Amino acid sequence: QVQLVESGGGLVQPGGSLRLSCAASGSWISIGVMSWHRQAPGKQRELVASITSDTSTNYVDSVKGRFTISRDNVKNTVYLQMTSLEPEDTAVYYCNADVVTKGPGGFVELAYWGQGTQVTVSS
Repeated sequence: QVQLVESGGGLVQPGGSLRLSCAASGSWISIGVMSWHRQAPGKQRELVASITSDTSTNYVDSVKGRFTISRDNVKNTVYLQMTSLEPEDTAVYYCNADVVTKGPGGFVELAYWGQGTQVTVSS
């Protein structure tokens, strides 16, 4: 069983910064792409940033230059450093990881989600 636990959300003023963390625990063969997604009220969940196991990154246009995704493969943790936050960044942020585990039938790759952490940008 694999679990992802996020932390670091909260209330911040416009222009402020927050750092989200997502730690994976459990048993696996490997963790591939890790990513952050967000869902604002009344909107669909969207991919914010992703990072491969060899640290290639990708960002949605609206956060480029403001957010930085990184990962620590020893701690099995992915981070999202958010700066110059705007009210439009208000959402529940979820982490996701593609995890390969070994089951009775062989290797299985599944996407796991964290429980989400609220980020609110408001004055």
